[in-house]
Amino acid sequence: MQIFNTLTRRKENFKPINEGKVGIYVCGPTVYDFIHIGNARPMIVFDTLRRYLMYKGYDVNYVTNFTDVDDKIIRRANEEGVDASVISEKYIAECKTDMKSLNVMEATTHPQATKEIPDMIEMIKVLIDKGHAYEVNGTVYFRTRSFADYGKLSHKNIDDLESGHRDDDHALKVSGEDEKEDPLDFVLWKPKKEGEPSWESPWGDGRPGWHLECSVMSKKYIGDIIDIHAGGEDLIFPHHENEIAQSEAANDTEFARYWMHNGFLKIDNQKMSKSLGNFFTVREIGEKYDLSIIRFFMLSAHYRSPLNFSDELVEAAKNGLERIQTAVSRLSDMEKTYVSGELSPVIKAAVDDYIKRFEAAMDDDLNTADAISVIFEMVKYANTNIGEGASFEDVSCMKTAIFKLCDVLGIVAEKKAEVLDSDIEALIAERQAARKAKDFARADEIRNQLSEMGIILEDTREGVKWKRA
Repeated sequence: MQIFNTLTRRKENFKPINEGKVGIYVCGPTVYDFIHIGNARPMIVFDTLRRYLMYKGYDVNYVTNFTDVDDKIIRRANEEGVDASVISEKYIAECKTDMKSLNVMEATTHPQATKEIPDMIEMIKVLIDKGHAYEVNGTVYFRTRSFADYGKLSHKNIDDLESGHRDDDHALKVSGEDEKEDPLDFVLWKPKKEGEPSWESPWGDGRPGWHLECSVMSKKYIGDIIDIHAGGEDLIFPHHENEIAQSEAANDTEFARYWMHNGFLKIDNQKMSKSLGNFFTVREIGEKYDLSIIRFFMLSAHYRSPLNFSDELVEAAKNGLERIQTAVSRLSDMEKTYVSGELSPVIKAAVDDYIKRFEAAMDDDLNTADAISVIFEMVKYANTNIGEGASFEDVSCMKTAIFKLCDVLGIVAEKKAEVLDSDIEALIAERQAARKAKDFARADEIRNQLSEMGIILEDTREGVKWKRA
């Protein structure tokens, strides 16, 4: 398998650090709201990478974090008059619901920044001891020029760089508390402000910088060296660049072997933004389309290419997915009536060739677009060549192969059974009874069950309203 490595800007043969095992770290969302459609792309892309590596027989340790302490979370908590943890825990749960709807597998580990603070403090101590970090009035900065290879991922020259500021760094600059030795230095630890969550540290109460969190969590749950580090291309600089600097300075070893970054998502050829009115959450999209269609749409383009999201293109993806599902449904009906016999060597050879071509596409830097094209060819072949005169074995061989390849992509190859209104009403009544009995776990379970069935609930003063996605 070849992977395009952002670090070297070329495709490289993938070779894991430990034979048969792969450690993947993917930067996850900041949990202050429902995830948006842009968040969904890396989730789907790198879940597909994980699935394909598992298909190839690797034992995959897949780690993706939740940033659960951040200015945006604190701002939202203050607006709602609750603790920041209430906001983060709520939206972690909502994010997991959306990920499930997108058929994204549960991570091996989902670390949360706030639960790893002691290890972050330890890494900062190491960096200070080695001369890579310094403290000024309760703020600890990374001494960027102390790391000779700074800029190697983003391919930027350190002398041409301006410091990459996230909101929390910018706030220090504006407030006049910025006392860096060099404008390029970035924050590892920031002092407590009124109304913010904080933790004890040798430099006073405060909280970690955003970049540090991923360095510490990947080290704890994967090790000093990661096989594949992934995320959106917007994270290359400064986030991933800073991760490399602090991790390699602290651990005295390479941080990640391969860096993978997905391209941007645009809405109707424009950058997604609330000011343009084209900002959509996954939950909002799910009210219009089954999210299995959104997954199919996302994989219909190469992950490194920019992707344009529009109703027209999603409708085309919907039709493409239905073509696959209709063919599978036809094969399932045939299985019920066709008589057992010999597997045709012609059918077997065709299926083997399709599988080989699918794997060749996926081995070529996860080319899901070409892989889907192979599945379409299988569907066309099945519709044309498997009919009267075919055996049960012929039908089953083709159907099993389509299912297997769709599963590698996380694509749902079988049409959902139509849900009756009476069944929906019965589940809603059971949910209401569970809520009345304060059995909130069961109530949430039913809501998730209905969501998987494509049913959206809305709790209103007049009662529970529902609609089909």
